[in-house]
Amino acid sequence: MSISLSTPVTGGSQTGLTSPTYTVAVDVAPNAAGKQWVVTALGGTQASVDVHTPAKPFTVSVFRPMVMKTLPPYNSAVSILRNVPRNTYKVIVRKGLVPLTGQAPIVANFTLTMDVPAGADQYDPANIRAALSLLVGTMSQISSGLGDTMVTGTL
Repeated sequence: MSISLSTPVTGGSQTGLTSPTYTVAVDVAPNAAGKQWVVTALGGTQASVDVHTPAKPFTVSVFRPMVMKTLPPYNSAVSILRNVPRNTYKVIVRKGLVPLTGQAPIVANFTLTMDVPAGADQYDPANIRAALSLLVGTMSQISSGLGDTMVTGTL
């Protein structure tokens, strides 16, 4: 995989966090089709935010499919591809959160899943990149508002 994180990672805008940054270190991913990093230090103003510990994890992982799927044989009599498989890529952030004062942390999972039709990597790579570009740009733009929605429950 050609994915790597340079440290520190600049965080997106969030209410109550000023210029957040996250120093990350390489960790062992849960499987061979992934890469993982742990947050070892925080930058900016992030009151009450914790770095990674075994009891209260703070990790980011990136996964590709264990086995890449390819297009099935083309049936020229039908002229339509049927049952096109998808290759699924994921980014998962895990963060231990305390649900109530005095209680043990419970791990929250923030999962971003990207399903790409097999064959598109070869025949339409520019549009894969355009879709990902829009996704990343949208997430960056809505970061603070999405955080507010998760805290207040209002959209």
